[in-house]
Amino acid sequence: MQQTTTQHETFLYEEIGPVARITLNRPDTLNALTFEVYAELRDTFRDLNHRENVRAVVITGQGRGFCSGGDVEAIIGQLLKRRGEGMTEFARMTGELTRNICELRKPVVAALNGVTAGAGAAIALASDFRIAAENVKIAFLFTKVGLTGADMGVAYLLPRIVGTARAMELLYLGEPIRAERAEQIGLVTRVVKAEELERESMALAQKLAAGPTFSIGMTKVQIYNEWTMALPAAIEAEAQAQALCMLTDNFDEGYKAFKERRAPQFHGK
Repeated sequence: MQQTTTQHETFLYEEIGPVARITLNRPDTLNALTFEVYAELRDTFRDLNHRENVRAVVITGQGRGFCSGGDVEAIIGQLLKRRGEGMTEFARMTGELTRNICELRKPVVAALNGVTAGAGAAIALASDFRIAAENVKIAFLFTKVGLTGADMGVAYLLPRIVGTARAMELLYLGEPIRAERAEQIGLVTRVVKAEELERESMALAQKLAAGPTFSIGMTKVQIYNEWTMALPAAIEAEAQAQALCMLTDNFDEGYKAFKERRAPQFHGK
């Protein structure tokens, strides 16, 4: 399997066959985010829409943390100096990262290897799948530092994933929950042993990458769009989306594979 590696300023980027792997690479800070990390991640997820050879994405962290949130000195200290408009610009920029993950028409797997807190929890939440090592704790810490729990789209996403009551508990209190509990309430997809995390997350990403990318991307778009639709509008939107999928080569391949009693060989388009 072909593999390419690129050292970005703030994280490691690899393409392992059709899977892009992003590894946050500030282990001495539990991969805390700086202004530069936010911006580079935002731009990378935007650009991945145009990387035709990439059909799935894994994001994880180096060392003991997935991501501990915003760097206390590099971000919070600087924001207290900026005040006003600079704060709003920063908050909008972090939200763009969430939006770009959610709008990426390719599946995203968050491999949670350690501490997942604040903005790190938001990035995980925006991902399509969350595979957690059994030692992981997840916390939406925003209220712990005097901020609203409604940050980076969390108040939009979290109630839809775990329900309103549990979302309020997690966002109001900001207290960490263990991976096992997170799995019980649907916050994580699967909990695995720490030594199995890389293999399990890559296996899932590769399975997704082997699927019909256009169809999966269309499914993702419809899930997000239909949250705000009435049922008749949702049914019509699905009919139009399905018609588009029927025009693809993958639809033909699915039929041929069924007739020939073999596994389909899907392509990216």
